[in-house]
Amino acid sequence: LGFIVRPPHQFLSLLLCPGLRIPRLSVLCAQPRARAMATSSSSWELPLVAVCQVTSTPDKQENFKTCAELVREAARLGACLAFLPEAFDFIARDPAETLHLSEPLGGNLLGEYTQLARECGLWLSLGGFHERGQDWEQTQKIYNCHVLLNDKGSVVATYRKTHLCDVEIPGQGPMHESDSTIPGPSLESPVSTPAGKIGLAICYDMRFPELSLALAQAGAEILTYPSAFGSVTGPAHWEVLLRARAIETQCYVVAAAQCGRHHEKRASYGHSMVVDPWGTVVARCPEGPGLCLARIDLRYLRQLRQHLPMFQHRRPDLYGSLGH
Repeated sequence: LGFIVRPPHQFLSLLLCPGLRIPRLSVLCAQPRARAMATSSSSWELPLVAVCQVTSTPDKQENFKTCAELVREAARLGACLAFLPEAFDFIARDPAETLHLSEPLGGNLLGEYTQLARECGLWLSLGGFHERGQDWEQTQKIYNCHVLLNDKGSVVATYRKTHLCDVEIPGQGPMHESDSTIPGPSLESPVSTPAGKIGLAICYDMRFPELSLALAQAGAEILTYPSAFGSVTGPAHWEVLLRARAIETQCYVVAAAQCGRHHEKRASYGHSMVVDPWGTVVARCPEGPGLCLARIDLRYLRQLRQHLPMFQHRRPDLYGSLGH
């Protein structure tokens, strides 16, 4: 089951899904997905996740208000875990402003999200925090850090983006992430959550299948790619890459995205989505800020892996231990 929730200012008293009564919301049902095999799981018994789509600006407090509103709505709808995109904290105009606005993990902003997770009683995937690490005084550079909070507000995992986006795409403008950011040194082992075992990644990481294979082989059932995808690469590559990562790893893929114009120098593609292990998009955000929701069916995932045992058929004797 996947469905979409419009942003709060667009809430309407409409009922578009038979049997689904959620007051004050405009809810759009996703198309029924193609299934490789039947499953007897009741959809209402499955864990519900929320994927938040926002338009971050350099104003950190306004960004927090927007994200907090969506997280509270996700909690009201019964989600056990909410995903926020890369740069949920802010998107600055240049590297100097990025460094100026950055904070350590123990700073005020993460403290507010810790309190929010505790208040709402759900897990939070904070998809890309501009982190001043312990080496800040020496390097004067930051990390792009994916932070996972549990429902008590505790930090249970941190992943620092390993593939930095240093590219020049005609029509999209140059991106030199390494001007302000240091690549992370390692992957994070998948983390058990109420929705399943989650493997953490960030945006540009999705272009490197070795990373997703490593996480899947380490036990991941859900892969996350919080992103701020550009307006040129987005239409061409966004959905294709996310569906490919889901199919080749037989994992759910959750991708919270930035959307719209952040300031005069930058815009993002949006189209946040959830893809199931068969490669079907089961939930997708509309244009603009808002959230979509999907249920995670781990029984379906395990059945699919049993019927199509790809990892048992790998040939490391021919091409090495890719993904280890």
